[in-house]
Amino acid sequence: MALSICNTTTDEQGRELLEHGTALFPIACYHDDLQYESVPWHWHDELEAAIVTEGEAVVAVDSEKHLLKQGDGFFINTGALHTVWNVNTSPCRLHSIVFHSRLVGGSMDSVFWQNYIQPLLSNTTLKILCFRRGTDWAEDSLGSIENAWQNCVNEPAGYEFQVRNALSQLVFLLDSHYPSVQKYPTEKELRNGRRIKKMLEYIHKHYFEDLNTEQIAKSIMVSPSECLRCFHNTIGTTPIQYVKQYRVQKAALLLQTTSLKISDIGAQCGFQEMSYFAKAFREIQGCTPSEYRNQ
Repeated sequence: MALSICNTTTDEQGRELLEHGTALFPIACYHDDLQYESVPWHWHDELEAAIVTEGEAVVAVDSEKHLLKQGDGFFINTGALHTVWNVNTSPCRLHSIVFHSRLVGGSMDSVFWQNYIQPLLSNTTLKILCFRRGTDWAEDSLGSIENAWQNCVNEPAGYEFQVRNALSQLVFLLDSHYPSVQKYPTEKELRNGRRIKKMLEYIHKHYFEDLNTEQIAKSIMVSPSECLRCFHNTIGTTPIQYVKQYRVQKAALLLQTTSLKISDIGAQCGFQEMSYFAKAFREIQGCTPSEYRNQ
């Protein structure tokens, strides 16, 4: 299995549309280069695990953020809204794998699914878990992730067994060291989750228009102050900052994949003034749009 292209595309609610692997072998491996492009806010049904192989990165799930150094890693549970970005303009790379739980668990009536996968998927307290070098079980988890990634990429004889074995060991470590706690989300947390997905849907539909907090709040019939609170409590930013980040991500994609003029790209992505487009792009990507295109 060769490395897959990391081109995160989502639907209007932020759910990732990219198919990871195949129905026969539902896993894909990526070598993310965060120096030039962050991983946008998204979620998926599959499980995800990654190791920072170069530089430093921040991984965030909702408003929870973690700084990871080279050699550290993380696990993302099913359905968690998350993003990853580079700490600075230095090189930053990830070895990441995204896999469906049935690769390890098999059918839902198997002992593997019922004893190990189902408790993990239903653990509402576990959205993200970071592995930092220095503790025995974290080192074992990092080794399992890298083992699965290398076997996927290099495809030695019987690599499918080796990948499944490595991921099974990772799941066993997670279940053993992070036991399920019967804690259910509060009504406020559920409400915020529903609201943020609807507001993201509105932004993704209208990001090229002149947006403000009042319009975003009106899209789900809440006050601007409640809109601000929801964004702050759920993904740790403001609505307008998220709009700016999303516009820059869209502009970066067009700079990579089209020959459109930079001014046309800026206007197409909602930046009415070129000076503001250049300033916002440099703030988020660490370089100007023209420098990004040349790179």
